[in-house]
Amino acid sequence: MQRTLLKQFGNDAETLATQFLEEADFQIVERNYYARKLGEIDIIARKGGVLHFIEVKSSGRKFDPIYNLTPTKIARVIRSAHYYLKTHGLDTAYCIDALLVRRGEVELIENITL
Repeated sequence: MQRTLLKQFGNDAETLATQFLEEADFQIVERNYYARKLGEIDIIARKGGVLHFIEVKSSGRKFDPIYNLTPTKIARVIRSAHYYLKTHGLDTAYCIDALLVRRGEVELIENITL
């Protein structure tokens, strides 16, 4: 039961994140892209000729979701992004972003790997 609630909470955060991105003129390319043995990318979107690989993090009232963005998680997203580019034959500008959902508020942090 608890696992189902957490999964629903995460899905709701991703839906809110997708709506936020669309309102900011991002074109959603894919959601929940899974690179076997590498990891998952929550949202892949395009804006202004740049492909954005976006990790969505959310949390309850007392814990800031930025703390869920660990070096290990970022490394997995980077590996998955490289795999996506390779398997799709893409040679394009891209960046790795984080989108934080806090109590219904959304914050996009671009280029988290710089």
